[in-house]
Amino acid sequence: MLILLPPSEGKTPAPSGAPVDLDSLVAPQLWAPRSEVLHQLRRVSAQPDALSALGVGPSLAGDVARNITLADEPAGPAAQVYTGVLYTAAHLNSLPAHARVRAHDSVLTLSALWGLVRPDDRIPAYRLSMATKLGSLGALAAYWRPHLAPILEERCAGDVMIDARSAAYANAWKPPQSASTQWVTVKAFTEINGVRKAVSHNAKHARGVLTHHLLTRTEAAPTTADEVAQAASTCDHFLDVTLRQGPGVSWTLELLVPSPTQ
Repeated sequence: MLILLPPSEGKTPAPSGAPVDLDSLVAPQLWAPRSEVLHQLRRVSAQPDALSALGVGPSLAGDVARNITLADEPAGPAAQVYTGVLYTAAHLNSLPAHARVRAHDSVLTLSALWGLVRPDDRIPAYRLSMATKLGSLGALAAYWRPHLAPILEERCAGDVMIDARSAAYANAWKPPQSASTQWVTVKAFTEINGVRKAVSHNAKHARGVLTHHLLTRTEAAPTTADEVAQAASTCDHFLDVTLRQGPGVSWTLELLVPSPTQ
């Protein structure tokens, strides 16, 4: 099982600690592209038009300013730095011992800056989206794609990948149709007056709940799409679970969640 997550937009800076060590992050073969993105991010963040170049508003000027000194900023576990809705629901920072081991082996965050990070990899808080065209590197999803593909294809071979990413991050890598990977995309729905409607914000929460459930259950980790659906059906938060097979190696896991009024 591989659970592939997006980073959270909001990030909490580590209060203290040594700066990031690129050699210590998962997939050390990404050292060179990580260094190049970090260099370009620092350069772009120091420009007068940094906010528009990074696609953010004035309220995030402090985050952009921090990008300039990222190599010297305190780093903390990614599970503590990423603090958005999905990560709050996944409780990656407070897992029991057996679940922490499973998370180390089974959870990767696909990052616009670092490429890939594990929950216990130490990183500083940063501001950068995969949808960004960053300096001379251009579109980051296209930049990362050839670097991530061989790593993720090897990791997923013969296994199941639970994809909780947003569209911008999904563009950075998708399993080839010829792969032996079973690729499960997670979507969330509510039901109002008997009609199912897709949800967006609540989808992040549902994906976080599913992540926590898959990590903390005592049964063996799923290795197929069917086993993922069976595991999800035992989570009390979901009112219904439906698995739909798509083309090639793809499946969609539809999670019916309570509406905000329930």
